[in-house]
Amino acid sequence: MGVKFLKACDAVEMVKDGDLIATSGFVGSLCSEELSIALEKRFEETGHPKNLTLVYSAAQGDGKGKGADHFAHEGMLKRVAGGHWNLSPKLGKMAVENKIEAYNLPQGTIAQLFRDIAGKRIGTITHVGLNTFVDPRIQGGKLNDITKEDVVKLINIEGQEKLLYKAFPIDVCFLRGSFADENGNISLEREVGTIDVLSIAQACRNSGGIVIVQVEKVVSSGTLDPRLVKIPGIYVDVVVVAKPEHHEQFFGCNGYDPALTGEVRVPLKAIQYPELNARKIIARRAAMELKPDAVVNLGIGIPEVISMVANEEEIGEYMTMTVEAGAVGGVPLGGTGFGACINPESILDEAYQFDFYDGGGTDIAFLGLAQVDRHGNINVSKFGPRIAGCGGFINITQNAKRVLFCGTFTAGGLKIDTGNGKLKIIQEGRSIKFLNEVEQITFSGEYAIKTKQPVTYITERAVFELKEEGLYITEIAPGIDLEKDVLGLMEFKPKIDKSLKLMDEKIFHNGLMGLKK
Repeated sequence: MGVKFLKACDAVEMVKDGDLIATSGFVGSLCSEELSIALEKRFEETGHPKNLTLVYSAAQGDGKGKGADHFAHEGMLKRVAGGHWNLSPKLGKMAVENKIEAYNLPQGTIAQLFRDIAGKRIGTITHVGLNTFVDPRIQGGKLNDITKEDVVKLINIEGQEKLLYKAFPIDVCFLRGSFADENGNISLEREVGTIDVLSIAQACRNSGGIVIVQVEKVVSSGTLDPRLVKIPGIYVDVVVVAKPEHHEQFFGCNGYDPALTGEVRVPLKAIQYPELNARKIIARRAAMELKPDAVVNLGIGIPEVISMVANEEEIGEYMTMTVEAGAVGGVPLGGTGFGACINPESILDEAYQFDFYDGGGTDIAFLGLAQVDRHGNINVSKFGPRIAGCGGFINITQNAKRVLFCGTFTAGGLKIDTGNGKLKIIQEGRSIKFLNEVEQITFSGEYAIKTKQPVTYITERAVFELKEEGLYITEIAPGIDLEKDVLGLMEFKPKIDKSLKLMDEKIFHNGLMGLKK
């Protein structure tokens, strides 16, 4: 029948009531914003399509209404299964209020599941998620009371416990590319990554669904380099040319940056480095664990600062940073640009990046620390009425050869004074983060001990390690009172290492630490 070239308002008419729709996007990049806006407008004007199921792997949004939040209307959605929820607060509110069925599953596993759907396999079988809230013996990834169906199943293969993430057909998908030719071939050379667009397109096509792609421009057939074509025209049903404001390189960026796509390389000395504060103190202590030739993963939040510290200290070239969106090498961006890297060496599909992570390819991973309990469990996915989601956290932390969790010791209003080799707490954070029990298990200390994985917890005032006997405090910042500033602000008493030592004073001085030496 051939590809159709339509306006967004006409393309979204192809979405029917009750459809399962899959969307591409990674935080603020590669989101099909033109299509999502058009579908939202259609629903607001007509009440259709209704009772949709939305599936996506990575966070999509800016926390202010873009991305997946365009679907956040009562009646429009019946169910959502996503890897991360924090940047779609309206969706999260609907889940908390039991207005939609809601699941949170590991981001990398959803990306891999799209490939398995394309291949008509029963689902994705993996160890990822065992002993976490995704395990059906705990919550099965369900986020509220009205969510009943089990989409994750515990199975035993060759004497090993595994989880089966069940496959499902995809009726329609919203994707994004850079250019389309007249035959519907889609290239992505101006995007910061390729994430899961190919996998979703194949899964949708082989499900008998409709593949709709928004692009920046349509070019003549035969003019695209076939090596840059990520979605062949044989997979594509509809192409929509997006308005420039709905096709940003990432949400809130200032134009197109060729250093994020590998088109040019920029000198890293041009990067603005952060001033010394609690976040940088934590990043500095973490950076001291970097080893030459290490393959490193950095999570969102404070771990982003570690790459800045490494480059400021001129040691970034001695290890390779990776991010789950697929970039290998370079310096990861933060904020709505998270997933992109300045000067990347390679950009992989998201699912292949997670294959490498799941198999233990990462030498050291630095992830966020929101809540810790006496068992060494970590929660970064749910806080009271707020659903953040696990993202790629479970895939990465469960499988890295070594994992370090990085976060402030308390949350909400923490103020410090430093720069002279010591740390002083000016104002304590309102919330305690070291609890008897975390609200949700995003990382299992029990599983880490079982697999003999080294685990370290780094804060601005103390460092902890997980051992078989429990959580040990191993370092304390100079200027900090152990009882008043640490133990007195924990719901449990950690074991104190016999060789408890002071954190290196260089961390708390202005100026470089000299890590290159």
